[in-house]
Amino acid sequence: MPVNSAPTSPSSIQLSASSVTIQWNDGHRSVYSARQLRLRCPCAQCIDEWTGRLRLDPASVPADVYPVDQMPIGSYAVQFLWSDAHYTGLYTHKFLRGSCPCELCVVQSDAPSSP
Repeated sequence: MPVNSAPTSPSSIQLSASSVTIQWNDGHRSVYSARQLRLRCPCAQCIDEWTGRLRLDPASVPADVYPVDQMPIGSYAVQFLWSDAHYTGLYTHKFLRGSCPCELCVVQSDAPSSP
């Protein structure tokens, strides 16, 4: 089973000034750029609910944006409080794992799926 499609949840989440590190309960580790994660916020203010089009102007997000805090939402998502006072996005575990930027996950997501 590909790493990024495994049903899993975070066992720990570490926040820093430049990144968010998630240790998954299956042993995988994902390190996300804080700004890139903020730019991918899935909330209705950032993404049009009907068309899926990006509404967020990337220039409106400070280059040094960082996660201030995080909290679990049920057993399916994480909500981040960002230094730009944005906090409405719910990042599902599936979204986060599917967005893992590690080399293994990127290679697997680029691989053609078998019929």
